[in-house]
Amino acid sequence: QVQLVESGGGLVQPGGSLRLSCVASVSSLTLYTMGWYRQAPGKQRDLVASISGGGRTDYADSVKGRFTISRENAKKMVYLQMNSLRPEDAAVYYCNAKHYASAQNSWGQGTQVTVSS
Repeated sequence: QVQLVESGGGLVQPGGSLRLSCVASVSSLTLYTMGWYRQAPGKQRDLVASISGGGRTDYADSVKGRFTISRENAKKMVYLQMNSLRPEDAAVYYCNAKHYASAQNSWGQGTQVTVSS
């Protein structure tokens, strides 16, 4: 099982920015599609953004143009740059790793993002 550790959450005012980071304990990050999900209280966990081993990205409509997912395979890191944050972006953000050729699907412990004035 892959161990994922997120960091970078916190309190930010509307319109502000945060950068989330996730480090993965894997031999090769390129074997995994990495994703960021979020879950607000009382709601389901939803995909925010994903990036394949080859670098193809996908975003939820609600964050397109504001969030950017990226990865540094050599450092085994994945990032989520979040700009123009809105109160509705507040949630616990989870890092996810899906192996390209197996059912392996791993989650981090989550990092809280609060958007409030």
